[in-house]
Parts: sequence; C-alpha cells; structure tokens
Amino acid sequence: MIHSGLVSITFRKLTPLEIVALVKQAGLEGIEWGGDVHVPHGDRAAARDAAHMTRDAGLQVAAYGSYYRVGEPDQGDFESIIETAADLGAPTIRVWAGKRSSVDADAPHREHVIRESRRIAQLAQAAHMTVSYEYHGGTLTDTSSSAIALLQAVDHPAMCSYWQPPVDMPASLCLSGLNDILPWLTHIHVFCWRPNTERRLLAQCAGEWPQYLSIVDCMERDSYAMIEFVKDDSPDNLALDANELLTWLRRLRDPRP
Repeated sequence: MIHSGLVSITFRKLTPLEIVALVKQAGLEGIEWGGDVHVPHGDRAAARDAAHMTRDAGLQVAAYGSYYRVGEPDQGDFESIIETAADLGAPTIRVWAGKRSSVDADAPHREHVIRESRRIAQLAQAAHMTVSYEYHGGTLTDTSSSAIALLQAVDHPAMCSYWQPPVDMPASLCLSGLNDILPWLTHIHVFCWRPNTERRLLAQCAGEWPQYLSIVDCMERDSYAMIEFVKDDSPDNLALDANELLTWLRRLRDPRP
C-alpha cells in the first residue's frame, strides 16, 4: 500500500512543529525528516523531539534523510547517523551514492562506494533498519542501469533505493526505469519540475504521476509517496499538491468513477 507524506526539507525555514502541523492539516500520513536542518546527525534530543511530535499528531516517521554521501571523505560517523535514526524511529536512512555521475566514476570509485555501502547496510541491518539510495543525478544512481548494477554489486538485503523521475526524461523512459528499480524500492519522492527544474503544481504532471503510482502500487510491501518541494515554497501550494496526491491514491484503491 502506498502512504502519503512530505519530505521535511521542502520547508527548510520552518520548525519541526510547524512542519508537523502542515502535514496534519494537509491530510498526509508521514514525514521524512531531513538530517541537514531539522534533525541533524548526532542531535539525539532533536530526533526524540521530532519523533514525539510526529507520533503525537497521529503521523508516522517514514524515513531519515541523512544526506550522507557514501564513500566520500568528511561525511562523519555513520554510527552516529544510525543512533539518530533509531531515536527518530526511522525505518530507513536515505543516503547518496557518492558524488560522481556514473559516466565520471572510474572503477576504483565504484568499488569504494560498493564496499562502503555494504558496510553501512550491515550497520543498519543490525539496528533493524534499511539504507536507501537517493535516485539522483550526479551520483551512481543517475540511471536505472547504473543504480541496478550498484545494488546488485552491494548484494545486501538492507540496501535499497528510492525513486524519482529524472528531470526532462520522457515519461515512457521514467516508467521503464521505475519498473527496473522496483525490487529494491522503498519510497518515492513526488514533485513536478517541468521544464528543467521549474517547480509547478502537481496537477500539471497529472498525466505522469498516476502511471508511476500504479507501478509502485504493485509492490507487496508498503511505501511512501512523499512530496518533495512545492511551487514557490508555499504552504498553500502544499495543500493543493497534497489534495492532488491523495486523489490519485484514492483512485488506485477505488478506481470506480
């Protein structure tokens, strides 16, 4: 089943309490808390506070968006991220697969990311969590073929992946890539950036997103479709986007007109 949610860094300037109130008001179900501003790595008190606020509002912690770049120096101690995610009650930790594109990455870099991915996946598994790659340009998950090769090489049950539509890729190719990544999929980031990176209301991508969601809905396990970024960074536009997303999800559950 697909649940609805918000990525907290959509509103970096708001406090966690304000974000919880927005999510509740929008009728969404969960939050991915960002590690760059709202729940910093190692700030276990902030993690516990965010967890309590989320639960008290009847919402779920969907994930911890750590922004940890696997295999890169000066990323800090992943054990601290594990502890923070545990206090938050996050089932998965989102990370980035390095900071080189699949075209620019040489074999030693890829092998280093593979080894480090396996190491942090083992740490997460011991803490009863998973790790999920961000599906993103400028990393080793910038194409479905590169992402799948990476996941297969890591070959660990706790190493998973998010998905989001690559900017400017035709919907047909996005659908193919999503199908390919489905065996490893945890959650998806939902946004409408057309053309290039211009933020638009989700309603303007209504020809694409219901198709993506119908593929994700085929999974036996639960996942979150989480809104990431809104037009003009406006809370009012979050309400509009949330209504659109919830409408799509309701139609999946009851396709009758």
